[in-house]
Amino acid sequence: MKTVYFDNAATTCPKPPSVVKATAEAPVKYGGNPGRSGHAYSYNAAAIVYDARCTVAGMFGSTPENTVFTSNCTHSLNLAIKGIVKPHDRLIISSMEHNSVARPAYALSKAGAEVEVATVGKTDEETLDNFARLITPGTRCVVCTAASNVTGRVMPIREIAEICRSMDVCFIVDGAQACGIMPLSLDDGMNFICTAGHKGLYGVTGTGLLISDGKYIPDTIIEGGTGATSAELEQTGFMPERLESGTLNTVGIASLKAGIDYVRSYGIEDIFSHEQSLCEIFLDGLKNIDNVTVYRNGNRFVPIVSFNIDGIPSSSVSGALSESGFALRGGLHCAPLAHRTLGTLPEGTVRFSPSVFNAESDVIKLLSAVKKISKDGV
Repeated sequence: MKTVYFDNAATTCPKPPSVVKATAEAPVKYGGNPGRSGHAYSYNAAAIVYDARCTVAGMFGSTPENTVFTSNCTHSLNLAIKGIVKPHDRLIISSMEHNSVARPAYALSKAGAEVEVATVGKTDEETLDNFARLITPGTRCVVCTAASNVTGRVMPIREIAEICRSMDVCFIVDGAQACGIMPLSLDDGMNFICTAGHKGLYGVTGTGLLISDGKYIPDTIIEGGTGATSAELEQTGFMPERLESGTLNTVGIASLKAGIDYVRSYGIEDIFSHEQSLCEIFLDGLKNIDNVTVYRNGNRFVPIVSFNIDGIPSSSVSGALSESGFALRGGLHCAPLAHRTLGTLPEGTVRFSPSVFNAESDVIKLLSAVKKISKDGV
């Protein structure tokens, strides 16, 4: 039985043919260690890495030297948050954050940092008021997701950025669920965009990005070989090498460049429109199914829908859907803060997240499976 994949908020699947091709060719065409030698193999690898760096910088309004390759969005967020916030600093995060923000914040609080959580309200105005009350002159950093990985709620990041700029506070945005789906740029006012390469940008897993405007240079949490200032024990100060210790994932970086090229050729607005139309079909269908609760707090969303069937744990629903040939994610989605905000602890929700490779017919079949579970149980 063929499985229809609706778990693209975790990682997109399938990948575009151009990404598959770039991934397969990279070990042959770019098999050397980039920036570590003067021979042709190393040079070719360095060339594709730099080309990809320029592609990323162009998409997000940065520069190549302020575009850092990481292994995933969690890696990027840890580099940025722990590189900026020190013990006894004040850090503000939102109540819809993924554990990739919440856990570093908790670790910093154990080391002495003051961490506050701004409640995400029913409206953007309420949310902004909650942030504004907590951002004091002593605040070092604010971290907020661009869009929730649980509900798809789009956060007012441009307005939060304005508050941060007026207070001279570093602003870090988690773009994992927004990049490639909606326009996002450093021109919007944030200092850092952290994102995954393997979600809306369609690269392979093991790819992430830390993109900055250069105002803040994070302290290192990892040191090692960089190919720059190698005679010194002190970690190099040159960006991006400062934050890229060790051999880069050239294969993944080549795939990420191909993924971004695919997104730009398809068009971000067209990607959003297609995926959002599938969400609307799904939401309309859920209205006609008994005992289904949909969780949407806000007015603007990326293409994600979270729901539950009354009386059935989300993990059981997602398991039953898997047996019926549909891949959706049930549970807490590594975001217990968000589920506490929604009131869906401890069971979480079932999450539907389509991609450009899904069709309306896939959604109609999924709705039939959800209706059957609602009627017959698991």
